[in-house]
Amino acid sequence: MVKAKTDNSRREGENSEHPANEEDRGLLSGNSSEDEEDIVVHPGQPNSPEPELRTPRTPNRVRFDLPPIDTSPAPNGAPPPYNDSPLSGRRSPRQQFTPLLTDIEAPSVNLASSPWGDEDVDGWAERERTRPKSGLRSAFMNMANSIIGAGIIGQPYAFRQAGLLTGIILLIGLTITVDWTIRLIVINSKMSGSNSFQGTVEHCFGKTGLIAISVAQWAFAFGGMVAFGIIVGDTIPHVLAAIFPGLGDIPVLGLLVNRRAVIVIFILGISYPLSLYRDIAKLAKASTLALISMIIILFTVVTQAFMVPKESRGEFTTPLLTLNGGIFQAIGVISFAFVCHHNSLLIYGSLKTPTIDRFSRVTHYSTGISMLACLLMALAGFLTFGSLTQGNVLNNFPTDNTMVNIARLCFGLNMLTTLPLEAFVCREVMFNYWFPHEPFNMNLHLIFSTSLVVSAMTLSLITCDLGAVFELIGATSACMLAYILPPLCYIKLSTRSWKTVPAMLCVAFGSAVMGISLIQAVAKMIRNEGGVAKCN
Repeated sequence: MVKAKTDNSRREGENSEHPANEEDRGLLSGNSSEDEEDIVVHPGQPNSPEPELRTPRTPNRVRFDLPPIDTSPAPNGAPPPYNDSPLSGRRSPRQQFTPLLTDIEAPSVNLASSPWGDEDVDGWAERERTRPKSGLRSAFMNMANSIIGAGIIGQPYAFRQAGLLTGIILLIGLTITVDWTIRLIVINSKMSGSNSFQGTVEHCFGKTGLIAISVAQWAFAFGGMVAFGIIVGDTIPHVLAAIFPGLGDIPVLGLLVNRRAVIVIFILGISYPLSLYRDIAKLAKASTLALISMIIILFTVVTQAFMVPKESRGEFTTPLLTLNGGIFQAIGVISFAFVCHHNSLLIYGSLKTPTIDRFSRVTHYSTGISMLACLLMALAGFLTFGSLTQGNVLNNFPTDNTMVNIARLCFGLNMLTTLPLEAFVCREVMFNYWFPHEPFNMNLHLIFSTSLVVSAMTLSLITCDLGAVFELIGATSACMLAYILPPLCYIKLSTRSWKTVPAMLCVAFGSAVMGISLIQAVAKMIRNEGGVAKCN
């Protein structure tokens, strides 16, 4: 590298007036007083007067006082040739060469030549910028609706399986764990530079991780869609038949008391249009209505429990009040209710200002309110029905209770607005796996959305064993999404310290629950416990 020299010290008496021996002028220096490296330069004009000395911005640094250069364009419009100074000792004084960076296109050119088709890029970017985004309240509604769904009805049954004291401890402990792993997904996404849960796992574990997370996410969300369709068929027809006793004898309208007809009509008429939205923020109002429905259900269980006849109440034993033998079944039911990890990055991305602090507030509020609602539901249902508590606590109430029938109707309608959230996740997983870098395609959007809703609806038409669906989902994908993959990625992305110890414990816990639950579920199917559910 050439050493810097001032005007008073030229090397070995060289003539400072000769243009070939003038100081090099950097390409990027312009008229500024900053010093530059000896890079490719061209000489200034001969016999140019010495410029006025300027005070450098950093007095302790040596600067070059160089004459102005010739900026007149070449006759053919091309950039002037560059001559290396003899001071560098690398090329001859008059050697010419092609300037660097001549083959690099401007960013706008690169964008215009990218695979966006004939669509105007600026227009597309403006539409993306103006797409509706949700605030903290709307994001809270979406996340709370993802948590307070079908699983809240099963919380009294979870307390019956684990025992009252153990159930309370499990509910609080699993809520804290789920709150942490939900936020861990966003933290892992930032650490890995990925914008999706799938991308984070793929970054950590390659193609194997991508397949594992895609299957787990898709199976959990699609299983939820099937379960919600089953609930719609099991609630709405019975409610309509109780409210309108002669409805089944009326032509055409009699289809409203038929299970399969109700599933087709309500899912295609309500859930399918909602699932066609591209932005999850569009479902904020539907999520608000769903939360109101769940409040009505909770209020009904708490108030109507005092009116249940004595013959419908069960007994209480010491194991039912302390520690019972169905701990792992209870963990599965509670986990299914609280797992919304597959929605976490979608909700995070829907925030107007997506930051970790704002998302943490949404997560804390959502999981905290959901825990209180689940605890209230569990206590009201279990303390009323005891050993007779069913998986769906509404089925413990008499069929002629008008308030309970209204709650059943709200429960079915709530599933209609929750199903599109699961369709969002399934569609996002499919796009990220098969078309990770492609622009939005309306045809694929319609094909995926339609195929998901119709296939889930078809499965809900041919089966009504809701317990089997919940057990299968809870034993596999729920444990993978909630307790294994998020802390496993955090261990992979972080340096070993005391902070990774909770992550290791969480992975071990999730693996044990998944393994034991799978063994119990398979053994139950082999022994045919509970019989075969019949669709009415």
